[in-house]
Amino acid sequence: MTRTVRAAVLPAVGAPLAVTEIELPDPGPGQVRVRLAAAGVCHSDLSLSDGTMRVPVPAVLGHEGAGTVAAVGEGVTRLSPGDPVVLNWAPSCGSCHACTLGEVWLCANALNGSADVYARTADGTDLHPGLNVAAFAEETVVAESCVLPLPADIPLTDAALLGCAVLTGYGAVHHSARVRRGETVAVFGVGGVGLATVQAARIAGASRIIAVDVSAEKEGLARAAGATDYVVASDTTPREIRALTGKQGVDVAVECVGRAVSIRAAWESTRRGGRTTVVGIGARTEQVTFNALELFHWGRTLSGCVYGNSDPARDLPLLAEHVRAGRLDLTALVTERIALEDIPVAFENMLAGKGGRALVVF
Repeated sequence: MTRTVRAAVLPAVGAPLAVTEIELPDPGPGQVRVRLAAAGVCHSDLSLSDGTMRVPVPAVLGHEGAGTVAAVGEGVTRLSPGDPVVLNWAPSCGSCHACTLGEVWLCANALNGSADVYARTADGTDLHPGLNVAAFAEETVVAESCVLPLPADIPLTDAALLGCAVLTGYGAVHHSARVRRGETVAVFGVGGVGLATVQAARIAGASRIIAVDVSAEKEGLARAAGATDYVVASDTTPREIRALTGKQGVDVAVECVGRAVSIRAAWESTRRGGRTTVVGIGARTEQVTFNALELFHWGRTLSGCVYGNSDPARDLPLLAEHVRAGRLDLTALVTERIALEDIPVAFENMLAGKGGRALVVF
């Protein structure tokens, strides 16, 4: 048996998304069918569509979503129809080298499912699930490992953001940079992940949070999330940040853009002995250079950060508690609620540096 649902299909790398009907099979052994309530439009989806990141095509993109279990396949015991869930696009296998070290965010097999055929178009063309979960669709069928129970009392639509933006931003602050109470933090890029990072820095007790973005219009969003200062990105950004921090630089800089110029600016804005964490996904052509003397002299730590160095199964209940307590405001990350047909416009807005998170609401 199959079900016909609407989805945003990427026909080929660089091609525009096409909203069309697809044929979705019933869940097989170990699989779950989820009826989507909402899906966030992440910059990673844009990177997949333009070829910055590779994905088998044709594909249904979307990896940040939440919904309700509609049906389960044979052998699924921890979920039942009607359960609210969050999609987990990077499930850990538990047995590769990274997993045995407890670094589940680096699982070597996490994205294996992206190569599978999970659905077909009306004319019979095979479709792949972009980043495993294919959330840009009314419904999806995923492996049980790609579904996490949503803790009680969390609004289902807003919960979509927990699947990527919030796990990434919160993890960058608490797991990667390990921000301590009273430290100063600069966040480069105030999109969905950047706004989540600002909120996470506030939750961590940072004494000063400096938000940096190319758009002056995002200052209100950044300050509402917890930023104490706002800097419009320019060639003088590191100098401005040092001026705000007693000429020292911040203890921690988190780069959420993935551009060589902003990575370099984040590095230069960090104090001697401080930590610079790169969250943004950049292109292979973006080259960042350092000379040997400055690496020695500044004594800074520069680190990459994958999925916030998070363990979704461990961290989702913690994030839910922050939401219940009012410390984490999911609604504040969303600047527009859109339909499937509006995803290309959301991509354009990201390229232009506009807004926070666009949320597809079904």
